[in-house]
Amino acid sequence: MSNFIVLLSDEHNPFYSSVYGHSFVQTPNLERLAQQGTVYRNAYCPSPLCTPSRSAFISGRRVHEVQAYSNCNANLPSHFPSYGRVLQEEGVHSVHFGKTHVYEKGEKLGFSEIHLAKDGKPPGDINFSRRPMAIRKDAAERANGFGVKKDAFDADLKVIDAALKWLRETAPTLDRPWSLTINLINPHFPQWNTQEFWDLYPHGEDLPRYGREQESADHPYARDLRAHFEADLFTEEQVRGLRRGYLGNVTFIDRQVGRLLDTLQSTSMADVTNVVYTSDHGEMLGKFGMWWKCSLYEDSVRIPVIAAGPDFGAGTVVDTPVDLLDVQASIFRSVGARRPSEWTGRPLQDIPATDPDRVVFSEYHGHGTRSGAYMIRKGDWKLIYYMEAPHQLFRLSDDPDELHNVYTDFPEKALELEGELRRICDPERENERAHAFQEEQLKVLEAL
Repeated sequence: MSNFIVLLSDEHNPFYSSVYGHSFVQTPNLERLAQQGTVYRNAYCPSPLCTPSRSAFISGRRVHEVQAYSNCNANLPSHFPSYGRVLQEEGVHSVHFGKTHVYEKGEKLGFSEIHLAKDGKPPGDINFSRRPMAIRKDAAERANGFGVKKDAFDADLKVIDAALKWLRETAPTLDRPWSLTINLINPHFPQWNTQEFWDLYPHGEDLPRYGREQESADHPYARDLRAHFEADLFTEEQVRGLRRGYLGNVTFIDRQVGRLLDTLQSTSMADVTNVVYTSDHGEMLGKFGMWWKCSLYEDSVRIPVIAAGPDFGAGTVVDTPVDLLDVQASIFRSVGARRPSEWTGRPLQDIPATDPDRVVFSEYHGHGTRSGAYMIRKGDWKLIYYMEAPHQLFRLSDDPDELHNVYTDFPEKALELEGELRRICDPERENERAHAFQEEQLKVLEAL
């Protein structure tokens, strides 16, 4: 049995790291973690939005099961046990630091210890209406959220400092396996840096390689998201500034990964503790003219997953698709606890390097699109199944940037992946179930 640490950042597009191929962003500690362990090159989130993705990770269930469809937290079902509670009941000391933003308040999630929990303030995001679709009227002004602030990283530093103190002082005293989850907010928007990190990337004020001129930018759901966030009103100065600030925030997170590794190495537990770095979802960062998340395109739905420790081979690469629920399952595998059989996910430790038949699923029912959408990744192929727009099929081995929809060119492959989707859920039923649930939420908000 081994201990397990998850460092979960917020909104980290993995392509903005040296491990996943970025040419100049500085992430030496992620490289260090990769050299010590395993890189999962095709990892996905359960849903490209904070509360849905985090709720799935906490509960071990898919988003449509939990019904945390958006960042509105009004009237959410809260009876799902968290992995922290199940681990505690299994005799594992479960500890959580930082952001929660799930279907239940942090103090009620049942971890052995929970510190500095940042719950979403009720009622959360109220701009989630899809019939009719809400437009976020302040979004173009929000795009001014970049530049230098002295206290840019203070909130995250408070969390990581406390977690590292726990690792140094409390973890060595425990007489049973433990899990430690550390949630940091960066590189999530806004893109404020301290002066040190802002000065690292004057050359980071670039423009996205693929903009609104691309075929994929003209898809109805892509147009919906740009309208919802007023993204077509962003100025070139805002685009350049946001992209520069994001790089600084990524390097800040990398520094905290380094601090975690150094602290663990200074204790007696390094040889019996696994460490995974991951994130709750990605960030479009201007690709196709789109910003933030909420899309099932790769930049939004992909996440980094890098794991090291006694359960993971050093310098190893896994191409088989995985997701955040697999990360959660890995905790149970390492600490020797029984995981509920109805939960989704397979331990990363048990996933082969290449499995062309493994299926990964994601879904989106939140703000900024007219209706629901689902993603199936299998081998080189990816299907995005839209409820109120043309479906998309991408062969990622040939088209990693999703520039060319080949849905009509490969009807048999599209049908195969749709079959995989329908084995997971009934997309039409779950779409209408989500709409009905959100209509009830809107009624609750009107009554407040």
